[in-house]
Amino acid sequence: MELNDWLARCERLHPVGIDMGLERVRDVAQAMGLNIDMPVLTVAGTNGKGSTCAMLESILTQAGYATALYTSPHLVNFTERCRLRCEAVSESVLLPHFQRVESARGEISLTFFEFTTLAILSCIAHSGADVAILEVGLGGRLDAVNIIDPDVAIITSIDLDHMDFLGPDRETIGREKAGIMRPSRPVVVSDPMPPQSVLDQAQTLGADLRRSGVDFLAQGDPQQWSWQGRAKRYSGLAYPALRGANQLINAAGVLAALEALHTRLPVTAQAVRNGLAMVDLPGRFQMVPGQPALVLDVAHNPHAAAVLFQNLDAMGFYPHTHLVFGAMADKDISAILSRMAPLADAWYFCDLPGSRASMAQALARQWQRTPGRRADSRHSEHPDPASALAAAVAQADPADRIVVFGSFLTVGGVLQHGLPRLDAPHLN
Repeated sequence: MELNDWLARCERLHPVGIDMGLERVRDVAQAMGLNIDMPVLTVAGTNGKGSTCAMLESILTQAGYATALYTSPHLVNFTERCRLRCEAVSESVLLPHFQRVESARGEISLTFFEFTTLAILSCIAHSGADVAILEVGLGGRLDAVNIIDPDVAIITSIDLDHMDFLGPDRETIGREKAGIMRPSRPVVVSDPMPPQSVLDQAQTLGADLRRSGVDFLAQGDPQQWSWQGRAKRYSGLAYPALRGANQLINAAGVLAALEALHTRLPVTAQAVRNGLAMVDLPGRFQMVPGQPALVLDVAHNPHAAAVLFQNLDAMGFYPHTHLVFGAMADKDISAILSRMAPLADAWYFCDLPGSRASMAQALARQWQRTPGRRADSRHSEHPDPASALAAAVAQADPADRIVVFGSFLTVGGVLQHGLPRLDAPHLN
């Protein structure tokens, strides 16, 4: 079977797409003899997980370590979810681990995420890497990644998302994220204002809590920034190569996690500097030069949309802003639209694949009901992200900007054939 065959099979195995719980996945992992014998950093949170994982990978690579990274979802190709030594895993390396899961599961039914997570964890366990970085998919306590005990847990910003599964407020959601903590082991909380439930869980477990603003601190001026932890200090740091207002918060949490692991994985100041300068993560406030300018961002909840708005507002002058938007139906679409509405001269709503997706027509109806939307903004509907982007390019002037956001599938849809380089028709 080829990879696409396995993925199609995994989609059909379980009656529902999301089925929270660890019993099934633990039973199969035990039957597989799954054991990741290397330091493990597990990252949970609402926003900032991908950036945190990317910075960890980049710094540890610059320090000379062979890294293994699991992150989800992917933008274009499934193999992006597993990176070995900073490269997406090849299908030939990954395929035997799908067979290992299939052979071990017997009659146990697994969701797509559970099956593929076990396959990738098996791949990482056999990779010969020095360190594993694991991104939680949904929540923390009941996520399949949580069958692995982390040496350091990292909890990034916490906000409202996936409320049908995680709870109606930050306190309840924070309690689910805190499920990745382990007794007596370090947990880094990079959210400057974490829910009390996270702090209470750390105290209950006796975890080694390291809080932003308490156990570590980042300060900066327009040119550089510095970081101070319990025992280490870095000064004269260049800002992370990842753009965005929250990246310094994420970077501060990364350095706190590396400090917690320094006896096992020493990292030099030069590795920190090089890693932050060279980190790359597609789809996170990714700016593509061209005429018009193109911004790609997977922001898919109100908090992420608010950060995207802040980042766009700080970019400088653009005559018009065109927004290509596609989203999952279970998101708080009204709140996302409200946060972005003041910037939008034109909306290009698009369909996305999958049963969870909202169709462009439904997005347009919600936009028409959005309080405070600009009276002069216009909209159109499109069958996919690529055609929505093409429509935006046809309408945009060279000095304008186009923003593609709302979902990994929205950004991935315009990256299917490589990174677009826009050349407005007015230039020809």
